[in-house]
Amino acid sequence: MEARSGYCEIEHTADWELHVWAADMPALLEQAARGMYALMRAHPAPGGERQGREFILPFVDRESLLVDFLSELLFLTEEENLLFDEYHLNLDAERLHARVVGAPLASLAKEIKAVTFHRLAVCETARGLEVNVVFDV
Repeated sequence: MEARSGYCEIEHTADWELHVWAADMPALLEQAARGMYALMRAHPAPGGERQGREFILPFVDRESLLVDFLSELLFLTEEENLLFDEYHLNLDAERLHARVVGAPLASLAKEIKAVTFHRLAVCETARGLEVNVVFDV
């Protein structure tokens, strides 16, 4: 039986690409974040103090929200050296309320420069929502 949500890397000539699927938009955002960190081969510091961050993003459309959410996580990882693995996401018709929790970053094997809109389309399927996300490296 296939997982209700998840991600897998897609071979890409120059950049990195993920295929992500989940039952709803908050779960899709979480799986995309987990996949992004997996691509980066990011690892938390053992015994590092867990820290939380909160932010609100406007909900214009699903694609913009996905790019904005992942971009915010990238910014926090780069600027504050944090790796998030716990996601509390509440989405209404106008905005996403996000509380993310993580630990200091111990190592990062690969760096992502940006989340792109390249061929980005969140699609409704029999298993929920699916999307391919391309990252500029």
